Amino acid sequence: MEGFELLGRRIHPALRPYLGDFVGYAYQGDPPELHRGLPTRCLTVVISLDEPLGIAWPGAPVEKFTTAVSGLHSTAVRIGDSPNMSGLQLGLTPAGSRALLGLPSGELASVVLDVDKLLGQSAQELGERLRAAQDWEQRFTIVETLLLEAWRDEPIPAPQAELSWAWRRLCETAGGVGVQELAAEVGWSRRHLTERFRTEYGLAPKVAARVMRFEQAVGRLKRRPRTRLADLAADLGYADQAHLTREWHSLAGCSPRQWITEELPFVQDDAGVDEPV
Repeated sequence: MEGFELLGRRIHPALRPYLGDFVGYAYQGDPPELHRGLPTRCLTVVISLDEPLGIAWPGAPVEKFTTAVSGLHSTAVRIGDSPNMSGLQLGLTPAGSRALLGLPSGELASVVLDVDKLLGQSAQELGERLRAAQDWEQRFTIVETLLLEAWRDEPIPAPQAELSWAWRRLCETAGGVGVQELAAEVGWSRRHLTERFRTEYGLAPKVAARVMRFEQAVGRLKRRPRTRLADLAADLGYADQAHLTREWHSLAGCSPRQWITEELPFVQDDAGVDEPV
């Protein structure tokens, strides 16, 4: 492994409700044998610029994708077993899933699909154009132009207002609001909110809250890898360091320190990238 380059593109103002991040990646040498695709509040779209990307759920065989979309999930996926060297990655918010893919994110929960099968010829053509582009700036512009055109089309109807409210509250508090409080705010029972929320987004609200707090922890460790885990746990509302570590094992499949040792050298800070909602 000789190096890793992560190139960011500031998100166009019109796309901020739909796009959480927009990056290009390139390895200068052999890619790592293992990279963990961690749970986040966004769906992930990856477009390879060379070899197909290997992706596998824990305990499942590797599948190869030239273009892939992964719905919201609460366990890390394995990325590797492939000579893939470069590509583009987009984080779609649930609103972006409806607007671009024409589907609520719940229909893509905990699965990885070929984008070509969802979008057809347009996705194939996009991949070909990106692979033929001369540089990263041109690639970013191609995707941005496509997305801006897509948003002009009428997306499928937005989710029920109560569900949108609950999602925004979880995002604004980084998972710091309880399900019972959410249910009281929208005037539903806890059970009804949980069922409707899971159908729309693919995760129950309690699980989505865990993912969002975990996502905040990941961001803190990217920026300050030497952070004391006990301090991080206290700052983010975990009961103690042991609770934080258990959550990492559940969501990432490893401890925080193992992730830092194995992967943080190849994960660059995404400072300046807008927070998705």
